[in-house]
Amino acid sequence: MDTADLVLYDVAEGVCTLTFHNPSRHNAWSRGMEEQYFTLLDRASADDAVRAIVVTGSGKAFCPGLDTAKLSGSPGLDLSGRRSQHYPLAIPKPMVAAINGACAGIGLVQALNCDVRFAARGARLSTAYARRGLPAEYGTSWVLPRLIGLERALDLLLSARTFDAEEALAMGLVSRVTEPEGVLAAATDYAMDLARFCSPRSMAAIRRQVWSDAGRGWLEANEAWLAVMRQYNSAANPDLAEGVASFVEKRPPAFQPLGSDWGLPAPPPFADQG
Repeated sequence: MDTADLVLYDVAEGVCTLTFHNPSRHNAWSRGMEEQYFTLLDRASADDAVRAIVVTGSGKAFCPGLDTAKLSGSPGLDLSGRRSQHYPLAIPKPMVAAINGACAGIGLVQALNCDVRFAARGARLSTAYARRGLPAEYGTSWVLPRLIGLERALDLLLSARTFDAEEALAMGLVSRVTEPEGVLAAATDYAMDLARFCSPRSMAAIRRQVWSDAGRGWLEANEAWLAVMRQYNSAANPDLAEGVASFVEKRPPAFQPLGSDWGLPAPPPFADQG
């Protein structure tokens, strides 16, 4: 178990920045980093000062995949005592990736677990699995076709080729590309806009709805929406009154923190896989 700070935690103006921080290994993923990252996601989730989360890497890399220094011989698959890699999807606050550099394998999975992705121009990405003798891991065979289409997903998974941020933008894998020195600032500005103007309750519900509805049929999704709408369109939801009042009065909204007692739709079913 790593004891160093492999993930950094910083909060400013409603935004929590989580930074993968293992410079000597270019922020490569390890079990210690995983446990710290998920623990800090819990902290951000419970922190009333946090309304949006930005995930990035220190230095010139985001996360290039599993730290091979942690492997000896055949790595095997040991999930004992570990939370699912999909755990970030259960977090009720919006997550924005600032992909500042190399992003591959399990590092790409972490970026895909975010809702919006910014990438630095020239950043290099890869699925990596087929060149390591592995299948598509951690749901990438499910999420990539939904993001970029079946053929493009198969291209990236079968070839495990390296592609850059510009190609990722063209295929819809990321939504913004900026100059390298500005990627974190751009992602943070976006997250700050969410923190200032968007209802924490609405964002939490929408995040749960979108990820859960991806596994539902149209009728099921509408039934789930109606159940949520009955709760949100009521006096029990203070953000509804504030959202309307701020619009009518032409002023910025003053939404309350999410609060742990606010009922949310259930997290997507794969969030508890281990």
